[in-house]
Amino acid sequence: MAYKPANKIQDLQYFGEFGGVNPSISDSSTYTFLSAKTMFDTFEGDADGCYLYSRHSTPSNLYLGEALAAMEDTETANVAASGMGAITPVLLQLCEAGDHIVSSRTIYGGTYAFLKNFTPRFGISTSFVDITDLEKVEAAITPQTKVLYCESVSNPLLEIADLEALSALSRKHNLQLVVDNTFAPLSITPVKHGADIVIHSLTKFINGSSDTVGGVVCGSQALIDQLRNVNDGASMLLGSTMDSLRAASILKNLRTLHIRMKQHSHNAMYLANRFEADGLRTVYPGLASHPSHAVFKRMMNEEYGFGGMLTIDVGSLDKANALMELMQERNLGYLAVSLGFYKTLFSAPGTSTSSEIPEDEQAAMGLTDGLIRFSIGLDNDIERTYEEMKRCMYEVGVFEAATLV
Repeated sequence: MAYKPANKIQDLQYFGEFGGVNPSISDSSTYTFLSAKTMFDTFEGDADGCYLYSRHSTPSNLYLGEALAAMEDTETANVAASGMGAITPVLLQLCEAGDHIVSSRTIYGGTYAFLKNFTPRFGISTSFVDITDLEKVEAAITPQTKVLYCESVSNPLLEIADLEALSALSRKHNLQLVVDNTFAPLSITPVKHGADIVIHSLTKFINGSSDTVGGVVCGSQALIDQLRNVNDGASMLLGSTMDSLRAASILKNLRTLHIRMKQHSHNAMYLANRFEADGLRTVYPGLASHPSHAVFKRMMNEEYGFGGMLTIDVGSLDKANALMELMQERNLGYLAVSLGFYKTLFSAPGTSTSSEIPEDEQAAMGLTDGLIRFSIGLDNDIERTYEEMKRCMYEVGVFEAATLV
């Protein structure tokens, strides 16, 4: 039977303190106890339903975490103040000095920089591999490897991780498979394909209005308890705490995620088909030409489509910049990083969201100067949008580029 993640969210029903249809926001940094013993037990992690201090957790954060855990079909979840505030504590909780991580080579630039430049300070090393080449992935695993890390749909090249195959490798070598699912909420449910831990940047599609940053770790109760532990929990001690007001806002936006993802996917599929037909080098998981189209299709929850992200290559950075500036001038979207907004966002990732990756490594993974990453918006008339984009491409000379196929 097909998994229906939106149903899991819909079935959660909360009441506010005075009967409101939205849960009350807990606007406190600290919480009282009826007895000193209860305070002691809470510090020791033995008092369910009691709140200690907002850096540890709040009712508002738990409401949001519960909804996200339901969506991703995990036991529970812990929200954080940013996507990186979710990613970094998990990796530091799972690894210690001398340990090793195998990671996809195409990941968000901030995650790459953390693994490449920051964790070596603590004696944690990382091997970056082509996550779609299972032989290379397994060859990189050592006796010191603790984590296999990937994105379900990679940023920015839109490579697809075969989670079932990666899960089999993880089980074989006793690793934790950690999956960043930011690009494919609802479309892919990683734990259904063997992931142990699922991470999102809530900043993107899940919140959907580009007005806040946030992150979440979805996993087992044991993992989340470890992260929140007052003595050695990375989330607790590193302090990447989400504000209760933001948690309440994201929870409200989560209720419309299923509607938004369907429209993002519909619009992206339309544009990808038209761009490819025009001869542009177009990468979108929904296209039969995508090398991992069948892998995505095997994993997907079909009604939500192939997601809202696509890339085109216009041949050079100069043409990419000219096109993006003109599209912004024509009100087709914003020249901006991030994704999941109701308007289309576009950027040249080699000089923005993936700029942390050295140029030689960008070249090795196929991240070209002329690549434009699109987060396709919720436009009602996507055919009109396409026609306007095509006019912009003619004006800046994209169709004279060597990228035509």
